[in-house]
Amino acid sequence: MNEKSEEFFRIMLDFLPSAEDEYRESIEYYGEVLETIIIERVFMPKIIKLLSEERNINLLESIFKYFEEVSNDEDAHLKNIFSITVLEILGNDRSILETAQKYMGTRTIQLQIEADRALGRI
Repeated sequence: MNEKSEEFFRIMLDFLPSAEDEYRESIEYYGEVLETIIIERVFMPKIIKLLSEERNINLLESIFKYFEEVSNDEDAHLKNIFSITVLEILGNDRSILETAQKYMGTRTIQLQIEADRALGRI
């Protein structure tokens, strides 16, 4: 895992401290940090829940502001992991995606559309 990915996980744990135990359990179970597994199974269910409830607007705004930073980052590995996990998962449910788009920045929206196209979604 590169430095940018480590930073991503630290920041996500700051946003979602309730994910800390699951994060540690995943590392213990697999013996290492499997980036896509942790994002898909630990962080994204919590983000989807936040979006479906849409109660903690400040947290959603902060998370998606950070996602815009990731979307504009030069680190190709981080952007790829972000696209194939976070953005693809957001595109799995149109109502969740519509809610998420209210908080997404321009580059995040662009990457999400590209992620959908890569999966053959329109």
